[in-house]
Amino acid sequence: MCGLLVLTDHDVEEERFSAAFETLFKRGPDMSRVFNHGTMTFAFQRLAIMDPHETGMQPFIYHKNILVANAEIYNDKTLRQTYVPQYTCTSQSDCEVLLPLYETLGTDMFRQLDAEFALVLWDDVNKEVVAARDPIGIRPLFYGYLKSNGKIAFASEVKALIDLVAHVYPFPPGHYYRAGVFTPYTDLTTIEVNKGHSVDAIVKTIRKQLEKGVLKRLHSDAEMGFLLSGGLDSSLVCSIAQKHLKKPIRTFAIGMATDAIDLKYARMVATFLKTDHTEVIMTKEMVISALKEVIQTLETYDITTIRASIGMYLLAKHIKETTNIKVLLTGEVSDELFGYKYTDYAPSGTAFQEESIKRLKELHQYDVLRADRCLGANHLEARVPFADLDFVHHVLSIVPELKMNSTGIGKHLLRQAFDTSDLPQDILYREKAAFSDAVGHSMVDDLKAYAQTCYSDVDFETRRQTYDTHPPISKESLLYREIFESFYPGHADLVPGFWMPNRTWDHCDVDDPSARVLKNYGKSGT
Repeated sequence: MCGLLVLTDHDVEEERFSAAFETLFKRGPDMSRVFNHGTMTFAFQRLAIMDPHETGMQPFIYHKNILVANAEIYNDKTLRQTYVPQYTCTSQSDCEVLLPLYETLGTDMFRQLDAEFALVLWDDVNKEVVAARDPIGIRPLFYGYLKSNGKIAFASEVKALIDLVAHVYPFPPGHYYRAGVFTPYTDLTTIEVNKGHSVDAIVKTIRKQLEKGVLKRLHSDAEMGFLLSGGLDSSLVCSIAQKHLKKPIRTFAIGMATDAIDLKYARMVATFLKTDHTEVIMTKEMVISALKEVIQTLETYDITTIRASIGMYLLAKHIKETTNIKVLLTGEVSDELFGYKYTDYAPSGTAFQEESIKRLKELHQYDVLRADRCLGANHLEARVPFADLDFVHHVLSIVPELKMNSTGIGKHLLRQAFDTSDLPQDILYREKAAFSDAVGHSMVDDLKAYAQTCYSDVDFETRRQTYDTHPPISKESLLYREIFESFYPGHADLVPGFWMPNRTWDHCDVDDPSARVLKNYGKSGT
């Protein structure tokens, strides 16, 4: 997951800079480097995935241009052959192509990348800094202006900037920064709907594009594993990977000791696919004791994100402590494309599509943030096949009425695309359960009960009113907010709002983000 910190001016005390850079160590424990050029400082913590040798270490320098990038470039070989065939590589790093490519294409190169990336580079010809982030925001990037002189600085996480700048802001996905201006270079959410395609053609392309998305993410010089919840999305990723790899993949699942819904389904999938499977059991005590560390790691106070992160964080911690794995494939981003439990109540295809687009635009501040921080804090890299750009393009182009739940079970196009022998039917047509519930309903219940012990009713009403931005909606929410404020005071705007169902729809005006409160939860919890 690599961590970068770039200052456009040296006017920061060495001790403060070192402390800020140290906060990124967990993202890149393999190699560390600070490189100064003029007024610029490029600092890089490396998690070695491709070309783990010194040759793959950053910053990369080419014709006095300088680059640091937290990235996986999946079409690097095609880019080299097409745009810079004269360039001779000095490493096996997929990121090395970026500087000669920039010299050839300038900022137009960002449209050519099939990649998950956050990067900052020094353009020596134009004497300016350029930064950019992938269209979905899979890789994190933040910026702010130095307290001392107002010059811009960039970092992979809020915690690396908060003591250096006046305020921290998320770098917008699908944009590049140059000469003080943030410019969009793409917008995945303005795709034209293809009305003439048959359902058969649509589902065939869903299968083809998802398989391609998984396969391109299987290339790694580091050991790889797979998160397997037992739900449809992670099970499909594991199924595709296992079919194309020669030895059993390593899969990992986590759940509460008493009522883990998904552990039995993950075990069923692992047995069917013949994976090397590990189960991790967590307890109430583990959940409560991890809470502060998880919120500091996440840099959010959103209720859903925190609930869903505790299991993922503890599982990632177990993987770090017991294996040599560095890369994990996950099932995030499927819900934003094919629907949640609450989108069963979408009043129209247009409303469904608008909700999907809204969720995609905010994804970098919710589920993608969760996967990045939980894994990054444990020396792991997340790869997200459902966020493959070609796959996202295709699904967004499908007539939205076809994606709505008209069959009694959501994601029916995705299920139909893989309705062969890829998975057991009990998995393929299993009702969706949210991750924070599927690790065990008792986990959320334990968190709520713990929050009840922290505040009286009077305390809650008094203390929640001290927050103007997104005031807490429950004692649990207040607990998360106060922990967040202890680490990131004055940065409530990092969270655009509590992740909740669309309250303007029938049956969705609820006071808790858990799918459990919806009338259609049904068999999701069994």
